[in-house]
Amino acid sequence: QVQLVESGGGLVQPGGSLRLSCAASGNIFRFLAMNWYRQAPGKQRELVATISNGGSTNYVDSVKGRFTISRDNAKYTVYLQMNSLKPEDTAVYYCNTRYLQRDYWGQGTQVNVSA
Repeated sequence: QVQLVESGGGLVQPGGSLRLSCAASGNIFRFLAMNWYRQAPGKQRELVATISNGGSTNYVDSVKGRFTISRDNAKYTVYLQMNSLKPEDTAVYYCNTRYLQRDYWGQGTQVNVSA
């Protein structure tokens, strides 16, 4: 059983920055790989960034060099630092993990990048 809650979304101008947070429910967090997905209106949900339990990271090509995923196991929290934001980054961003063959999702947080 894993509960995930995202926060930190909002409206930002192109070139600006936001930091998203995802708070997890319990001690199991430190053993889990964590992911950030996003979904724009009318588009498929896409994987944006991953971080392993040991801290290894991977990113979709479109955000490499701009986004950074990190985790603080003591706080049961994963972050997504988003810099140099573009209008095409506009989406609902979701925290995700897989535990005991089940996927768990947060409620999502809206990111709007617009002048």
